[in-house]
Amino acid sequence: MGITTDIVILVVTAFFCGLLAQRLHQPLILGYILAGVILGPYTGGLTITEVHDIELLAEIGVALLLFGLGLEFSLKDLKPVKYVALIGAPLQMALTIAFGVIVGRMLQWPWSTSLWFGSLISLSSTMVILKTLMNQGWLGTLSSKVMIGMLIVQDLAVVPLMIILPQMNDPASGFGALGPAFVKAVLFLVTMFFFGTRFLPFLLKRIARLGSRELFILAITAIGLGIGFLTYLVGLSFAFGAFISGMVLSESDYGHQALSDIIPLRDLFGLLFFASVGMLLDPRFLVSHFGIILFLVTVVSLFKGCLFAAIAWIFRYRNVVPLAIGLGLFQVGEFSFVLARLGVSTESISSEFYNMFLTMAVVTMLLTPFVSSQTSRLYCLKKRWLRHEPLETHNFPEDEFNNHVVIAGCGHIGFQIAGVLKRLSIPFVVVEMDQHRIERAKEAGYSIVYGDASQEVVQEALHMERAALLVLTIPGIVVARSIITHARRVNSGVRVVARMANPDFYNVFKELDVVDLVHPEFEAALEMIRNVLLYLRIPAPEIQNYTENLRHQMLAKTGSHNGGYATLSQMRRGDQQFDLQWIELNSDNPLTGMTIAEAEIRKTTGVSVVGIIRDDKLETNPSPAYRFRSGDLAAIIGSAEARHRFYCFLNPLSEKCIIGPQDEESESTF
Repeated sequence: MGITTDIVILVVTAFFCGLLAQRLHQPLILGYILAGVILGPYTGGLTITEVHDIELLAEIGVALLLFGLGLEFSLKDLKPVKYVALIGAPLQMALTIAFGVIVGRMLQWPWSTSLWFGSLISLSSTMVILKTLMNQGWLGTLSSKVMIGMLIVQDLAVVPLMIILPQMNDPASGFGALGPAFVKAVLFLVTMFFFGTRFLPFLLKRIARLGSRELFILAITAIGLGIGFLTYLVGLSFAFGAFISGMVLSESDYGHQALSDIIPLRDLFGLLFFASVGMLLDPRFLVSHFGIILFLVTVVSLFKGCLFAAIAWIFRYRNVVPLAIGLGLFQVGEFSFVLARLGVSTESISSEFYNMFLTMAVVTMLLTPFVSSQTSRLYCLKKRWLRHEPLETHNFPEDEFNNHVVIAGCGHIGFQIAGVLKRLSIPFVVVEMDQHRIERAKEAGYSIVYGDASQEVVQEALHMERAALLVLTIPGIVVARSIITHARRVNSGVRVVARMANPDFYNVFKELDVVDLVHPEFEAALEMIRNVLLYLRIPAPEIQNYTENLRHQMLAKTGSHNGGYATLSQMRRGDQQFDLQWIELNSDNPLTGMTIAEAEIRKTTGVSVVGIIRDDKLETNPSPAYRFRSGDLAAIIGSAEARHRFYCFLNPLSEKCIIGPQDEESESTF
């Protein structure tokens, strides 16, 4: 079956290797690369026969990944990083090329080979770092925006490199070919942003009106790959065109839907790309040239990592950002493979150099998820060693904090808590390490500290010694215990309200003398129980009694004795017992034409009329002299039994007045 058999074998092998990577808590891309190594032509056993065809399909994976990146990308997001991207990235490439030439000459390579080596290592992997950021949950942070901005500029630089490098024996010809390529790129960009921003959203709008999701997905895929193919025909990068088309669509109303629809297809073809990378790795070549490959991997990774960090620092990015960028972009990129193949086809580089470079590049890709995941840990060590380094703070008041609330974590829960405290004018400060959340908190005007709340230097910035309350929204028990321990060390009287991700953690919190615990999963379960029982027409009082009993059992289990919380529980029960309901009065209603006093509603039934809507105007707490008219909407409040008596007062002959109030409630009279 040829290529079909190869794809089936590859997908199945990648599944099991990806499952192994998941169990080892490693990114799935490592499993995909491992599958490529296993099925590659150099390992024996079961081998993919059509390696070149798989590589061609992998190019679609690169295009779809960059198409998805374009859908997630916004020109607004690039504004904060435009200087480091447009100036820093070319500077990094130039210095890396020079470094590569120096290393090549040290190894006694020819000048042309050394220049090729420097150019190849100057590029970093958009595919690997994007997938790594997705798996680690860092996509959207400031450091990820800087990395993506610099990677975009690198990807654009591939076009002139592909023209110039093969022409190094005749530099004049190479630079002469650069002009037409630049003109093509400018014309393509102008065309896409002028016509594409008008035509593509219109086209998607027409297709969406047809109501076929299958056709919509096909249209999205055709746009991404079709425009990429057009750029390839005019001599530009296939993946570059796909990225630009995605970026154009991201500005339309259908960008989010297009992204969600393209993700499964993108991930499937991305699997083929990473597997094709693994197929390039020859374990025997790695063993026989282990020394030189280890040397190249070490010097290239260290130089590029330090250079990226230094450039980020020069452009005034502080705290964890330079470290994250250095540990993220040290590897060699996938477009380097394209350049290397071009070098072999034009006989600019030898086959032995090609194999050595590919092996080195694959190793750097394999190291990326491991190295990048150490960012937080190394940053915490840096903070311990450099205590004098000022912390990043925002929106701090002029007066020092006192009797304030410290919120550890500014995710969905922490952000909502901070919003309530701000509306109540209660002083608070938030501590967070996620740059994306920090930017959102800054925009909301919250006082925030960038750092790890378990570190002493961070707690000093939070003025923990004067805090009245510590709110822990972080689910991790290890981090929570560390924060509480350090906080109690400087402020033994601080009260703690903590998020309990798992009931099994109760004993840990008990040892820390923390009894004010909230279990979000349990609260969500209670709300779902209420909705299920309401759908099954269980009376509201019974539902409330059942859920409150569950709540009391949980409170008893966790040992929480907060009297105020118990009062809130009773208030919730009262809200359910005395439910507000609306009654529409028609001309046949016995209340029509009567005043509230004449009807003696409260005396007869026990309900109270608390509001009337007439002519789209609300009258609250109407007086006893208020006279009902046909068409009025009357709001009544009272217990279930009182509401039943009121219904029978209006409908004395109804069957529901015979079956009793409890059954009447289940029949949803009103």
